[in-house]
Amino acid sequence: MSSQLPPRPVSCATQWRVAVVASLYNPVLVDGLVTHFEEELLAICPAAQVTVYRVPGSFEVPLGVELAASKGGVDAIAAFGVLLQGATAHATLVAQTVTDALMQISLRHRIPVLHEILLVENETQAAARCVEPDLNRGTEAARAAVRMLRAINLIHEHGESDTRKENRHE
Repeated sequence: MSSQLPPRPVSCATQWRVAVVASLYNPVLVDGLVTHFEEELLAICPAAQVTVYRVPGSFEVPLGVELAASKGGVDAIAAFGVLLQGATAHATLVAQTVTDALMQISLRHRIPVLHEILLVENETQAAARCVEPDLNRGTEAARAAVRMLRAINLIHEHGESDTRKENRHE
């Protein structure tokens, strides 16, 4: 696990539309991710619009992401869920399947899908990443969303990615 979050990107006035698809399972942990994501995204880009969709569990998140992407009208989608590793391979199998599905959706629809379906060994690890502010993966996802959306804009505007230039201003 990384011991620190990437720095906050510079503020913007862009009216990005971001969907959040979040699991209802492990609600305290997932709600921590969603709350930190929304707070950080709106701190960076106050004009952003965030719509949250809830699905039963992490396995169902890719279908929610696919539907949000297919509907259109979103610039990025954040996927949130928490899988606690148990005595069987179930959590690992779900995590692998979800990871593959989220990547395919991102590539197919050509929009960023922020993958925050966390596979953790115990609730202590989960709390450090979901509830506590220091290493919160919701905060990290918001920062990654902004950076990715800016990179996409540069690619569309210039036909190439020069994120080094954009990152020098942060």
